[in-house]
Amino acid sequence: MTTKKSKIKEHIQYHKDGSVWAKGQTLDGVPVGYWEWFRKDGGIMRSGTFENGEQAGEWTTYDKNGQIVKITVMKPKSK
Repeated sequence: MTTKKSKIKEHIQYHKDGSVWAKGQTLDGVPVGYWEWFRKDGGIMRSGTFENGEQAGEWTTYDKNGQIVKITVMKPKSK
Protein backbone atom coordinates (compact mmCIF):
# COMPACT_ATOMS: atom_id res chain seq x y z
CA MET A 1 0.00 0.00 0.00
CA THR A 2 1.35 3.41 -0.95
CA THR A 3 0.36 6.71 0.55
CA LYS A 4 0.23 9.89 -1.46
CA LYS A 5 2.40 12.58 0.06
CA SER A 6 0.89 16.05 -0.05
CA LYS A 7 3.12 18.66 -1.65
CA ILE A 8 2.87 22.43 -1.65
CA LYS A 9 3.02 23.78 -5.20
CA GLU A 10 3.59 27.27 -6.53
CA HIS A 11 0.48 28.47 -8.39
CA ILE A 12 0.27 31.33 -10.88
CA GLN A 13 -2.80 32.51 -12.81
CA TYR A 14 -2.62 34.93 -15.72
CA HIS A 15 -4.75 37.69 -17.27
CA LYS A 16 -5.76 37.10 -20.90
CA ASP A 17 -2.89 39.38 -21.97
CA GLY A 18 -0.37 37.07 -20.28
CA SER A 19 0.42 39.28 -17.28
CA VAL A 20 0.30 37.70 -13.83
CA TRP A 21 -3.14 37.94 -12.19
CA ALA A 22 -2.58 35.91 -9.02
CA LYS A 23 0.16 33.93 -7.36
CA GLY A 24 0.43 31.84 -4.25
CA GLN A 25 0.67 28.25 -3.14
CA THR A 26 -1.67 25.28 -3.18
CA LEU A 27 -1.70 22.03 -1.23
CA ASP A 28 -3.57 19.29 -3.05
CA GLY A 29 -5.20 21.99 -5.21
CA VAL A 30 -6.39 24.06 -2.23
CA PRO A 31 -5.04 27.62 -1.70
CA VAL A 32 -2.74 27.88 1.34
CA GLY A 33 -0.36 30.49 2.69
CA TYR A 34 0.24 33.98 1.33
CA TRP A 35 -1.36 35.03 -2.00
CA GLU A 36 -1.24 38.19 -4.10
CA TRP A 37 -3.50 39.50 -6.91
CA PHE A 38 -2.30 41.98 -9.50
CA ARG A 39 -3.72 44.49 -11.97
CA LYS A 40 -2.89 44.15 -15.66
CA ASP A 41 -0.24 46.87 -15.27
CA GLY A 42 1.55 44.68 -12.70
CA GLY A 43 0.55 46.71 -9.64
CA ILE A 44 -0.59 44.81 -6.57
CA MET A 45 -4.35 44.84 -6.00
CA ARG A 46 -4.94 42.55 -3.00
CA SER A 47 -3.00 40.26 -0.71
CA GLY A 48 -3.75 37.88 2.11
CA THR A 49 -3.39 34.43 3.58
CA PHE A 50 -5.34 31.23 3.13
CA GLU A 51 -5.68 28.47 5.71
CA ASN A 52 -7.11 25.23 4.31
CA GLY A 53 -8.65 27.08 1.35
CA GLU A 54 -10.32 29.81 3.42
CA GLN A 55 -9.29 33.44 3.74
CA ALA A 56 -7.75 34.01 7.16
CA GLY A 57 -6.31 36.92 9.09
CA GLU A 58 -5.59 40.30 7.51
CA TRP A 59 -6.36 40.90 3.83
CA THR A 60 -5.06 44.11 2.29
CA THR A 61 -6.58 46.00 -0.65
CA TYR A 62 -4.40 48.47 -2.57
CA ASP A 63 -5.21 51.39 -4.87
CA LYS A 64 -3.72 51.83 -8.35
CA ASN A 65 -0.64 53.49 -6.85
CA GLY A 66 0.05 50.59 -4.47
CA GLN A 67 -1.16 52.48 -1.41
CA ILE A 68 -3.24 50.58 1.15
CA VAL A 69 -6.95 51.34 0.80
CA LYS A 70 -8.24 49.02 3.50
CA ILE A 71 -7.34 46.06 5.67
CA THR A 72 -10.01 43.50 6.34
CA VAL A 73 -9.70 40.90 9.09
CA MET A 74 -11.24 37.65 7.93
CA LYS A 75 -12.91 35.66 10.67
CA PRO A 76 -12.93 31.87 10.48
CA LYS A 77 -16.22 30.37 9.32
CA SER A 78 -18.19 28.51 11.94
CA LYS A 79 -18.36 24.79 11.43
